[in-house]
Amino acid sequence: MTKPFILREYIFVTMFWLVFAAAVYINFQANSDKPSAVFQTIALVITSFFFTHFLTTRLLPSALRAKRMKLFLVQATAVILFLSFIYSLIFTYIEVNSKNELPQDFVDHLPFLWKGFYLALPASFLINGSACGIKFYQEHGRIERDHILLQQAHLENQLKLLQDQINPHVVFNILNHIHILMKNDTKLADYLLLKFSDILRYQLYHCSQSLVPLGQDIEHLQNLVEVEKLRWGNELEVTADWGLGNKKSFIAPLLLVPFIENAFKYVCRLPGHKGYVKISCMEKDGFLLFYIENCYSELATHKKKEGSGGIGLQNVQKRLKLQYPGAHELTIVAADNVYKVTLTLQLSDNNEQ
Repeated sequence: MTKPFILREYIFVTMFWLVFAAAVYINFQANSDKPSAVFQTIALVITSFFFTHFLTTRLLPSALRAKRMKLFLVQATAVILFLSFIYSLIFTYIEVNSKNELPQDFVDHLPFLWKGFYLALPASFLINGSACGIKFYQEHGRIERDHILLQQAHLENQLKLLQDQINPHVVFNILNHIHILMKNDTKLADYLLLKFSDILRYQLYHCSQSLVPLGQDIEHLQNLVEVEKLRWGNELEVTADWGLGNKKSFIAPLLLVPFIENAFKYVCRLPGHKGYVKISCMEKDGFLLFYIENCYSELATHKKKEGSGGIGLQNVQKRLKLQYPGAHELTIVAADNVYKVTLTLQLSDNNEQ
C-alpha cells in the first residue's frame, strides 16, 4: 500500500469523526448548556471512536480474511448493544442530570437508563454500520488488489516454468545433432555449432522477457529449421515461407518452437518414403498466421502418445491460454497420415502484456 493511499485514508477517517462530533455537539447544545454539551460530545465521541475502531480495524479485517462473517455479525451486534449501553449512561448521568436531579434510589434510575438505551440503539447501529461499510469497502479493495497481485505472480511463475521446460529440451536436441555430425562431417558440425550459438544466445538474453520482437523470434525459428534441414539432408523435403510485414510486433518467446520440434521429430521417415515438412509463417494486419504440416507414420504416432508429455503441444496450449486468452485460434488436425497445425495469433504492438 502506498503512502498517499494511507494518508488519504487517515484524512477521510479524521473528517468522518469531526463531522460526527459537530453533529453531536449541535444536538446536545440545543438541549443543554454549553459546558455540558461539550463534555457530553467528548464523552460520546471518545467511546464511539474506541468501540468503532476496535470493530472495524480488528474484528472486520480478521473476519474477511478468515471468511467468518457470521461470527462477525454476532460480534458487531454485541458491540452495538454495549455501545448503546454506554450512550445510555451518558444520556442519563450527564444530560439528564444537567437538567434535573436524578432520584436517590438507583432502582428509580432504571427507567431513564432503559429510555436512553432504546434511544441510543439507532444511533449506535448507524455509526457502527457506516464505519463498517466504509471499512468493508476499503478492506475489500485491499483483498482484491492482493488477489490480483497473487494471480499475476502465479501467472509469471507458470510462464517461467513452461519456458524453462522448453529451453533445456531444445538445447539437448541440438547438442545431440552436433555430436552425431562431428563423427562424419566436421565442417557441417562447425556450421551447426555457429547456429547453435545464435540459438543459445537468443534463449539466454531474450527469452527472460514476457514479449520479444517478432523478427527476433522468427529468426530463432529459422535457425532451428536450418539445423533440421542440414541434419536430415535429402531424407526430408522441407519448405518454409516466412512473410513478415511488420517485424516490430511482439510475441511471447519460444511459443512456436514445440510445433516445429514435433513436426521434425515425428515426420515419417520410413524406408522408400521421403517425408516432408511444410511451414508457413505470415504477419498480416497485426495477426500472425502460422501453419505447419508434416507426414507421419503410425509408429511415430504411437511414440508421440507415449512420450510427448507437457514439453510438447500441451505446453504451448497452456501458454496460449495464459498469455493470449481470447486472442488466438489453434486448430490441430491429424488424418490420413498428415499432421496439420494452424495458429492465428493476435500480436502485441508493444513489449508490455
